[in-house]
Amino acid sequence: MTAVSARPRLFPLTWPLLLELLLGIGIGIIGTALAARLSDDSGAAFGLANQVFAAIFVLFRVVGAGVSVAVTQALGAGRREQADAVARATVGASSWLGFGGALAALVAAGPLLSLVNAPPEVAPLARVLLQALAPALFIDALNATMSSVMRAHLRSREALLVVIVIQIVTLAVALLAMPHLGLVGYALACLCGRGTGMALHIVLWRHRLGLRLRAADWWQLRRAPLATVLHIGVPGAAENISWRLAFMTSLAAVAQLGALALATHAYTMQFLHVILMFGLAIAFAVEILVGHMIGAGELHAAHKLVRKSLGFGLVVALVVSGCFALAGPWLLARFTADPQIIQLGSTLLWWTVLVEPGRVFNMVVINALRAAGDARYPVVAGAASMALVLAGGSWLLGVYMGWGLVGVWIAYAADEWIRGLLMWRRWATLGWLPHAREAHRKLRRAKAG
Repeated sequence: MTAVSARPRLFPLTWPLLLELLLGIGIGIIGTALAARLSDDSGAAFGLANQVFAAIFVLFRVVGAGVSVAVTQALGAGRREQADAVARATVGASSWLGFGGALAALVAAGPLLSLVNAPPEVAPLARVLLQALAPALFIDALNATMSSVMRAHLRSREALLVVIVIQIVTLAVALLAMPHLGLVGYALACLCGRGTGMALHIVLWRHRLGLRLRAADWWQLRRAPLATVLHIGVPGAAENISWRLAFMTSLAAVAQLGALALATHAYTMQFLHVILMFGLAIAFAVEILVGHMIGAGELHAAHKLVRKSLGFGLVVALVVSGCFALAGPWLLARFTADPQIIQLGSTLLWWTVLVEPGRVFNMVVINALRAAGDARYPVVAGAASMALVLAGGSWLLGVYMGWGLVGVWIAYAADEWIRGLLMWRRWATLGWLPHAREAHRKLRRAKAG
């Protein structure tokens, strides 16, 4: 029995994804701690540079948001040749996007940091780190696409293995290099880890998926298979880019509050990232399973899966965020001895208990909508909230009204809940159903032809 002939289940997909995500964020936390040992300014610069890095990485969602859906739907419909054509096409597209992202980090690091109001004592450190991360950013584009294809083939354990190796190499090099090279040592560690990961992906594609990449696959842009990816990927990337721009605007508001607030934000966000990984792992697994179900025409099963997964995700979000809030003072003390940062960061972790359930609505349901072919609704419905509540609310509550970081976190919570409830309304009222039926009909016609 092949991997696509049996109906895959949620948990066997979720736990490798969770470990993969936690390992990725774990290296970020360790990097932040190592940077904080140099100074709080270095810790703030590390956090700021990585936020800009993540903003550039969003460009890769043009391919990443679409490749998983296109491949899973094709596999669910029994069209392996179409899945392979999509996989090959996305490698070339990722190479070009990765080159563009790396070039942006290299030549526009200063202006990008100015956009987020990097404090004078932080900006030079952050600029050097962001420029040094440019080569790793290029490789990240390819790794993200190749890993998405592995997971779409239900090879989540192999994808996890690659991440484990990446993080081991990154951590080893960071521990050796950062004491001597500072923040640049972290960039070197990322390059070594990502390069190792790409080599492993090439081997796994060949031996696990039967996909041997040709030289032209690395640079050619093939219109027909990319059209399917972009149909999902462009709206998906637009939603991610809209959120990232709004978040960067809120980060500029935080920077306006000073270096202490920026350091507190950087440290607290490390734990927030860990918390959201639990919901994100469920969301990624839901996207893969719903994609397979849509391709196979199992629409009722997809609807039932999303409802069940959402309930599970909400419980997990409350439990995990509550545990982090209780342990907040102890956790923050691992990064800094400043009592102001520890007290304020602990307060923010309690506000995170309100943020995360709303975020689960967004992550799980948006990924399900995308897998069903309903990719435009999330960005159209959520754009106003991201601009007015997330971005505008951060400035209004945090800076103008003087509530500081607590005001910024209230804006985060309000935005997540507004968008989350809109997404759930779309799913619960079956607004996605016509898109899912159309996607299934296209695959069935292509198979018949």
